[in-house]
Amino acid sequence: QFPGFDDLYCKFCFVYGQDWGLEEGISQITSKSSVSPTTLVWNFPIDITFKSTNPFGWPQIVLSVYGPDFFGHDVVRGYGAVHVPFVPGRHKRTIAMFVPESTSRLQQFTSWFTGRRPEFTDPKVVAQGEGREVTRVRSQGFVTISFNVMTKDLHKLGYDIGPTALQSPSLEPGAQGLHRF
Repeated sequence: QFPGFDDLYCKFCFVYGQDWGLEEGISQITSKSSVSPTTLVWNFPIDITFKSTNPFGWPQIVLSVYGPDFFGHDVVRGYGAVHVPFVPGRHKRTIAMFVPESTSRLQQFTSWFTGRRPEFTDPKVVAQGEGREVTRVRSQGFVTISFNVMTKDLHKLGYDIGPTALQSPSLEPGAQGLHRF
């Protein structure tokens, strides 16, 4: 949901610890429909497999939403991040999106005039805490994402996520915690 904006697309990447891997991609452009004029829908599945021996650096998905401005330039319409759920099952997460803001009126006018609005050179900074305390941002929109999570062999590594019935590839909701024995 991005009130006032249309024709948006979404880039995504994953941020995780050293043991995990690398994955990123981009969606199609979507437009608002007459049936639901406040909602934009990207129906693109992301099929990804992570493998690790420890939970340090648990994966997060970082979203960057872009769309045209008044001059037709692609500008960022929102950044957001959320951890991939670690419990097997179907999960829905709503991510509050935000955009960086210029720190002065002159910078705001110049960025509007030139069509170059503030944006992160690396969107992965959204999933990290370092340096974020000095960044000025403004809330702008929401993205709802659905996860279907399957896990395998966590109990062999000493992690308990609930009853052993949840170790099967079903998508039933699971327990609420990950505990180390």
